[in-house]
Amino acid sequence: MEVVQIGQRSGLPYIAASADVSDPNPMLDQEGTPYAASLFKWFDPNLHYWDDRTFALRSGFVQAARISAEPFYFDGEILRSWRPNRALDVFNQNADYDAYEVASAIICPCYMPYGVLGAIVWAANEAVSDIAQTFRAHAASMHQLTLKFLSAYRERDSHIALPEMVDLTRREIQCLKWAAIGKTDSEIATIMGISIPTIRFHLTNAGQKLSVSGRAQAVRVATSLGYIGRSA
Repeated sequence: MEVVQIGQRSGLPYIAASADVSDPNPMLDQEGTPYAASLFKWFDPNLHYWDDRTFALRSGFVQAARISAEPFYFDGEILRSWRPNRALDVFNQNADYDAYEVASAIICPCYMPYGVLGAIVWAANEAVSDIAQTFRAHAASMHQLTLKFLSAYRERDSHIALPEMVDLTRREIQCLKWAAIGKTDSEIATIMGISIPTIRFHLTNAGQKLSVSGRAQAVRVATSLGYIGRSA
């Protein structure tokens, strides 16, 4: 498998993967066996991290993946990327990377529709001599593989409901954007020059299309789908 092969070529043979870091259930192969217990190996065979439902909350690599959409690497001391990354710089000031005895690693976050965050970590328990060069040579391919593998897994896995196509109108998006910055129905009606019942009609329609109830949930899902910018 490509994910394993690129880890071997890069000197980072140990792999941890999650198709959704918010889901405590492990990724399973077609026989129902956790990939972490079959295809992917870890240098500590007694560390069944996939059985630890708080692992994603305690792992510094997973926490960093929440604030960086780009691949990054661990040089044994801090996290770095292929460009100056202020988010990682701030994160490094308070992070603790000693817990799992990883000496070198490349971490590839994977942001998917509906706000799902996955990640693959390629790691070694001994220092890679030039991890920065290894990162430059392999990170782009690893990132592409992460997207392909985790997206394909989510599509194949029967217990994951695939999202339906959502097509919001221009008016629905406008109403959601104003709601996202805290405007009331009355204020949105004044801004857009339409009636309050019409505003509520558009927000209700948007919620139904997004399969949620309430404006807060509609704003959250619409934001994750790119209809509303984070700046809003």
